[in-house]
Amino acid sequence: MNMASVQLRRESSMQESPRSPEAKLGMQVEDLWDVQEPQLSPNEKLNACFESIPVSAFPLAPQGIEIKSDASLAEAVQILAQNKILSAPVVNVDAPEDATWIDRYIGIVEFAGIAVWILLQSEPPSPRSPSSPSGADFAVVANGMTSAAVLGILGPEDASATSGYFFEALTSSDFYKNTKVCDISGSFRWAPFLALQKSNSFLTMLLLLSKYKMKSVPVLDLGDGKIDNIITQSAVIHMLAECTGLHWFESWGTKKLSEIGLPTMSPKQIIMVHEDEPVLQAFKLMWKKRIGGIPVVERGGKKTIDLSQRRTS
Repeated sequence: MNMASVQLRRESSMQESPRSPEAKLGMQVEDLWDVQEPQLSPNEKLNACFESIPVSAFPLAPQGIEIKSDASLAEAVQILAQNKILSAPVVNVDAPEDATWIDRYIGIVEFAGIAVWILLQSEPPSPRSPSSPSGADFAVVANGMTSAAVLGILGPEDASATSGYFFEALTSSDFYKNTKVCDISGSFRWAPFLALQKSNSFLTMLLLLSKYKMKSVPVLDLGDGKIDNIITQSAVIHMLAECTGLHWFESWGTKKLSEIGLPTMSPKQIIMVHEDEPVLQAFKLMWKKRIGGIPVVERGGKKTIDLSQRRTS
């Protein structure tokens, strides 16, 4: 495809629908794609394009959404729900004004982490888990390590624990209202978190999201020691969706999933929960596997719904 036809196609796409900030970033990739060395493979060209774009070019997320370390879990959940986000950075209220970012923030609190912590604190004794998990046990879970007592498989006999008015009673309890965000800092996966500088590349950001199964990556302004932006998986996917019709995207975006080298898994490897299992089991699996949703299936194998962190937040 020559440059004239690429330009014509681009202008036609621009006229058909207004371009979002994410789509403009895709246009920047398009410009870089057109000048890459012809001997490069499509994957090499795409990596080279992403390596040339700093993360500072990514559209800014809503600013100022932070949670203070002395906020209660109830306040934290309310902030996440009101802003329709699944996580937020936690600011150390005891840090001095001139603190560096590593002292200013104690981590990122996630809705799933709060949910698992709350459920574990009220988990009744079970034949498969005779003792209630401690806060230390939860810290083990949250930091990605396996604990048989905490990550044990719950069965249908535990389902009654999350039925009826369980959640209503749970969220009205004193420990939900009085426990501070800093009290569950053991649930924060990073201390305080993996972050990017504004000069880091788009490619580095994508590698962090994929390799470490991160749902968001903070971008730091080292000058004032604060978070300048937070790039989420959802925002990246939205950017890609806005790039439909651009040459660089069409070169691989129209391929079948089986053609782009994605890993395959057997049916036994698919992560799921059965409809008669307790909600706690679903959250445990989402937290342990670092996933944002999980299919709920009948015992016969038929899927009923998808349970996601966003749907439950």
